[in-house]
Amino acid sequence: MSETISELGRRVVVGWVDLMRRFAVAASIIAVCATIWTGYFVVQNVSINTDTEDMLSADLPFRVNSRALSEAFPQFSDNILVVIDGQTPDVADDAAMALGEAMRAMPGQFGDVYDLAGHPFFRQNGLLYLDVDELYELSDRLAEAQPFLGTLWRDPSLRGLLDMLGLAIDELLKDEGGEAPIEIDRVLNAMSATLEAQKEGRFDRLSWQRLMMEAEDDEGPYRRFILIQPALDFGSLQPAEDAIDALRALAMDIHLTTENGVRVRLTGSAAMAQEELKSVEQGMGLAALLSFVLVVALLLTGFRSIKLAAATLATLVMGLVWTAGFAVAAVGQLNLISVAFAVLFIGLSVDFGIHFGLRYKEAVDHGGDHANALGEAARSVGGALTLCAVAAAIGFFSFLPTAYRGLAELGLIAGAGMFIALFSNLSVLPALISLAPIRPGTSKPRRVGISIGANARVVLWGALALGVAAALLLPKARFDFDPLNLKDRNTESVATYFDLIEGQHTGPYSVTVLAENLLLAGELAKKVNVLDEVDETATLADYVPSDQDEKLDIIGTMALFIAPALANENTTAAPPADQNRAALIAALDRLKRLAKMRPDRTAGGAAARLETALEALGGARADEAAIGEMQDRLVSSLPARLAHLRSSLDAEPVNLDSLPEGLRTREIAADGRARLEIYPREDLTDREALKRFVAAVRKVAPDATGGPIVILEAGDAVVEAFRDAALIALGGITILLALVLRNVRDTLFVFSPLLLATLLTVACSVLFNLPFNFANVIVLPLLFGLGVANGIHVVSRARDDAADDGSGGGVFATSTPRAVVFSALTTVGSFGSIALSSHPGTASMGILLTIAISLTLVCTLVLLPALMARWPSSREQ
Repeated sequence: MSETISELGRRVVVGWVDLMRRFAVAASIIAVCATIWTGYFVVQNVSINTDTEDMLSADLPFRVNSRALSEAFPQFSDNILVVIDGQTPDVADDAAMALGEAMRAMPGQFGDVYDLAGHPFFRQNGLLYLDVDELYELSDRLAEAQPFLGTLWRDPSLRGLLDMLGLAIDELLKDEGGEAPIEIDRVLNAMSATLEAQKEGRFDRLSWQRLMMEAEDDEGPYRRFILIQPALDFGSLQPAEDAIDALRALAMDIHLTTENGVRVRLTGSAAMAQEELKSVEQGMGLAALLSFVLVVALLLTGFRSIKLAAATLATLVMGLVWTAGFAVAAVGQLNLISVAFAVLFIGLSVDFGIHFGLRYKEAVDHGGDHANALGEAARSVGGALTLCAVAAAIGFFSFLPTAYRGLAELGLIAGAGMFIALFSNLSVLPALISLAPIRPGTSKPRRVGISIGANARVVLWGALALGVAAALLLPKARFDFDPLNLKDRNTESVATYFDLIEGQHTGPYSVTVLAENLLLAGELAKKVNVLDEVDETATLADYVPSDQDEKLDIIGTMALFIAPALANENTTAAPPADQNRAALIAALDRLKRLAKMRPDRTAGGAAARLETALEALGGARADEAAIGEMQDRLVSSLPARLAHLRSSLDAEPVNLDSLPEGLRTREIAADGRARLEIYPREDLTDREALKRFVAAVRKVAPDATGGPIVILEAGDAVVEAFRDAALIALGGITILLALVLRNVRDTLFVFSPLLLATLLTVACSVLFNLPFNFANVIVLPLLFGLGVANGIHVVSRARDDAADDGSGGGVFATSTPRAVVFSALTTVGSFGSIALSSHPGTASMGILLTIAISLTLVCTLVLLPALMARWPSSREQ
């Protein structure tokens, strides 16, 4: 009965291929039209979700907790973090305030604009967040500078600044051994550095914030952050592109450039996703061109026929488009795993095409006409192709019941793609070949593979040793779920992100707990803080300053002596150039006298330096442009700093209710639940430290979520998914092969090279430190599909071909092993070149794929002949 079914299947395939031959033109036109329509459908509807968490089942407990956090605080989703670096704190602050104001004027484009440091609440109450000792020191410095601040407030110009210096220098000149009422050497040196930069043509602005706060003159950069939640176009493959382009254009419009001492960079989830797709696309550019050239060259070499190579490529493209159409229709939104269906389809579809094409060419070369050659190819490989397609589909479909959603969707698409590949290679390919049949060639079949003969035992024992050694490395194989390790660190968003966390032991690996209310969050924080694995915690309550009564008294005292100096609005008109010049001449005179009176003192040296800097710019003879630039460099940031100082003197008591609404909604959900952020003490890039931290926190807060928990749980879920899928696939394919081949020996022959290639591939991933990740994990199902296909092709040809010489080696003188070789080489040529990509995930896929397919090829051409020689079938004996 089984023979009857087998023969019936062959007759159906032969009849179908012959039908495609007789109606080749019509079939080709229908195929092209279907491809055009499907391609249009794909372009109009395809979308990609780059969120790696969404590649796992939403029903997993850690995903449920993560989703609950996202729903409670949607403000943290799809964000762009604008990182503003300024040469001085003044420049950074002014740039952030200007950019924030400009973005708020375009709410439809930039949505919510959150600038915590620039919020009026913190401008007014910022002094409360200083330590008491720091506040006393600031009060003392401002008390000394009070008369001079008043002068600058009334006249924030070059004239006002030089007049203020004149007052201070006059105090020193009155008493040779006296002290200046302000730290005049710091002011003089800061002015000198700014004017020296002017002479050299470098950007520099005098930082009044550093002078007032007595900050160290470090090199910066000084950094401000703005968090925005822009309008994203989810109908596009690059949803954040418009927002990012608009933001960059806006920054340019308001002159936030490196030439003006400002660098604006973008990071955050939306920016990273945008550049992730762009990086992959750019990385694939050269790889795609190189792959195309390699594939064409390999097909031409393998077929030795332009017509067959062109027909195979055209069939491949049509089938790929049809599979993409199925993917969009069946799944809708692709993810970073399921989008790799193209890799699997190309690898196996080109395998089908090469086997069919080479078998057809072999028949033609042996004197058959076109019709008979197509019929022979269909009869000879049609059953094997069908068996390969069903076996590969079982392997891919085995991921459907697992919690690994990304791979489950890939399995659905790739499994369906196997039947599409089978259909296209038994329909489109014969039709296209029939449009331009090939002529008989003069080349004779070359033996492909290794003559094993008496060395079969040595090969088998060597294979066994390699397999055992590789199996010992299996426990060391790992899956790297950390999405940061897949990103291209050369892109701005990723480079900026790592720049932000550099030197911070906590990095991005904090854990978040949703407590029922803020009180319970505080109680939980006390329990967590005693853990050795925890560094610190944060809740909304931490934004309420401590020691407020004492700090408000200090600020009140400061207001008594500073507020009068800053009481009235500045209405003084900018002085004309001649008045600035007069002030400059007077200042030069004072500086010369101070330098002469105190040459060995700090103030005297600073005065001499400033005098030199002024003279280098023309001194008393400086032109108006130079004097105007001096004013801009020295006092342009002063009014904003004085205004900020005046505002901070109006500080008021802070409590939870008075905190800004934007901050409250980021810490307290609409239903009253409160966020508790927990930071680790150890570096969690160490997996053991990660496990310790997660275990410790979960003992106190079982429902905690965040990066460390996602990384740990997702890795376990992926390992479990592969284990379950492997058992399902192994069982399903074994049953299939047993039913079709009806021979335990042949079934083991199909699986043996695959098993060894899989073990060796995993061992290589350990030895070469190539952990499996979201990008390269598709190598395993591809290896499985191609490995099974190779074994089926060789074993089926050995069973059916009378040319077998009784040692299991005759099959290696036919077109079948040649097809195996060129199928593998074409797959490597298609995707091995992506190892050159700058994108780590893409590159790792190319490297591991090259290793896996190469090992599969070697195992098929070395181990399988040895097995067939050592244990020939009864017919071969």
